[in-house]
Amino acid sequence: MQDSAVPVAKELVLVGGGHAHAGVILRLGMKPVPGLRVTLITRDIHTPYSGMLPGYIAGFYDYDQCHIDLRRLCRFAGVRLYHGEVEGLDLEARQVRLPGRPPVPYDLLSINTGSRPGHSGVEGAEAHAIPVKPVDVFLRRWEGLRERVIASRGPFRIAVVGGGAGGVELLLSVQYRLREDLRRRGDDPNRLQFALCTADPLLLANHAPGVRRRFERVLDERDVECHVAGRVVSVRADGLRLADGRELAADAVLWATSASTPSWPGRAGLAVDADGFIRVDHYLRSLSHPEVFAAGDVASLPDPRPKSGVFAVRQGPVLHHNLVAAARGRPLRRYRPQRHFLGLITTGDRYAIASRGPWSAEGGWLWTVKDGIDRRFMRMFDQLPEMPEPETPAPAEGLADAELCETLTRLPMRCGGCGAKVGSTVLERALARLPRKGGEGIVAGGPADADDAVAFAVPPGRLLVQSVDYFRAFLDDAHVFGAIAANHALGDLYAMNAAPHSALAIATVPFGREAVVEQTLFELLDGALGVLHEAGAVLAGGHSSEGAELAFGLAVNGLADPDRLLRKGGLRPGDALILTKPLGTGTLMAADMRHRARGRWVQDAIEQMLQSNRKAAALLHAHGASACTDVTGFGLLGHLLEMLRASGCGARLELGALPVLDGALETLAMGIQSSLAPENLRLRRAVVDLEAVTNHPRYPLLFDPQTAGGLLAGVPADRADACLEALLAAGYRAARIGEVLAGEPQVVVDQG
Repeated sequence: MQDSAVPVAKELVLVGGGHAHAGVILRLGMKPVPGLRVTLITRDIHTPYSGMLPGYIAGFYDYDQCHIDLRRLCRFAGVRLYHGEVEGLDLEARQVRLPGRPPVPYDLLSINTGSRPGHSGVEGAEAHAIPVKPVDVFLRRWEGLRERVIASRGPFRIAVVGGGAGGVELLLSVQYRLREDLRRRGDDPNRLQFALCTADPLLLANHAPGVRRRFERVLDERDVECHVAGRVVSVRADGLRLADGRELAADAVLWATSASTPSWPGRAGLAVDADGFIRVDHYLRSLSHPEVFAAGDVASLPDPRPKSGVFAVRQGPVLHHNLVAAARGRPLRRYRPQRHFLGLITTGDRYAIASRGPWSAEGGWLWTVKDGIDRRFMRMFDQLPEMPEPETPAPAEGLADAELCETLTRLPMRCGGCGAKVGSTVLERALARLPRKGGEGIVAGGPADADDAVAFAVPPGRLLVQSVDYFRAFLDDAHVFGAIAANHALGDLYAMNAAPHSALAIATVPFGREAVVEQTLFELLDGALGVLHEAGAVLAGGHSSEGAELAFGLAVNGLADPDRLLRKGGLRPGDALILTKPLGTGTLMAADMRHRARGRWVQDAIEQMLQSNRKAAALLHAHGASACTDVTGFGLLGHLLEMLRASGCGARLELGALPVLDGALETLAMGIQSSLAPENLRLRRAVVDLEAVTNHPRYPLLFDPQTAGGLLAGVPADRADACLEALLAAGYRAARIGEVLAGEPQVVVDQG
């Protein structure tokens, strides 16, 4: 999380999690810049290190060994991480546009999104070929290709389009792995057939003749059919056609041609070259907009270089220096790309060919050298140093703008009481940017009224159901946090089968410049509004104040039919216990704060917290649920005991049946628990024969506090399977976790 003790003076937004930006974030973590708030916008939580991907495909590395965990890196560096893909820029307003959320403002912008293979308008390529980028999509389709090959019978032909180093290396790695897969299963590896197509008159056209001869020999030894000057003009499901009329049969086509770039930089008005790459000067700064920088494959340098991760990695230190210098109004540093660089290109197995200018060499020892270099690079991001103490802001270290420097150096004592409220002008501006929506039955007050409170009429024959939740932020993304907080608050209404009607917001925003406070409040409320509007509720008002850290909550109102109200006290012996969401948010968020959770684990937890309980509540009621509650702070056992005590019965739980978030068992095994877990653990006295299950890996999940957790309900046993099937079909990772028993309000826990 970012240090809220120092007001934000300037906003630096990094778009893309490429190699250069990873280096920038690492350096910002080791030496933070007071007053500079940094936000990373990325579509990938784990960014692949290109140097190790061929080894991953060949089976020499696992996923984590060759991916940089950007969420963990950002947590270490105090950088906000926004998960999403940019759809456009507003260069005049200095805003980055993302789908489904407010624009992100910036003072400085850096773009390092990488590139993608260009289809160049080839007929059928987009529909039938498997592009090597974006890498996360390729890796998913690669696993599907492996399954297809294993399940196939007879010859299976794979064509790779692209004769550069990337295409050749990809083909050889794919060939090695698939042949090993077949060999381990006692299948014939020679039934795999490979072809390589390139529009260039030579393979590896950017490398010296010696390198080409070595690879031509290797490809010949591996029985790869090469088609040089073989420009592909169309791709079909069963093959491809070349410009000279030749037809090649193929069961799969991998696309690794020359790089292309997203179109939004050029559409926004940035200076781009003929291929759409962002034109930059020797300082990696846009030729048209000096507040914008670009690095890696997406940048077009004055002295062009091949699109290679080698250059992006070496641009990282210069980019970091120049972004900080630009924020402070200091001189920039010139980027001087190396004229010749050492390329180590693998041949699928543990063997590599070296290329540097006119020189080349080959051998197993070169693969060992490359492996050492790659592992050393990845250790920088995997073995992060201890968090540094924040620097004390000083005028000499302040940012360039005089007004902003004053903001940094003037930290007034903040008032309490009503003096802590967010200013009316800031509040009005934030509210004016939000979508307006009326509420059914509101008589006075509400979003379009100036009254001090809200009055609404309760329809005859309906019950008013109310609840409130409020907690500190555990994410730097205020928009996502607002949505999760709204889901969390509405869970109490859904558990009672009430329809959300209206809400009052309670927000605490870290103090700072007016523009920053306004933007934070706007993003927070906009995230909550998206959830409220989907639920059919209106944000009728609320209260906002300044404080040391971001916190948010909602008082929610719902309307319910008295005859359809679900309560905790309706469980009946014989009912099946169904839980609609997996457990583990407490331990995962605690591990995230300690930089010990994988980014994909945290992202999986966030996606579950963003999933509404609305459809689940309707399905549970439709299948005759007898009682219901939402599982939140007191953990599964705590909330189950509330139901049992209200119902006058007991229960049996199966630990093995508990649905679990990805990574939660791993973080629990590390001994990482939420700060509330020890308090919840006191409830273990209600567990029968406790000693028999305390060593089970899922036992701590009974006490793990959940944020925006699932619904726990009792459903008649004869309808439980149908209910569970409907929940799974609706996208819930639900499970039948036990049954209700006659007797005392105690819990029998089986290992399951």
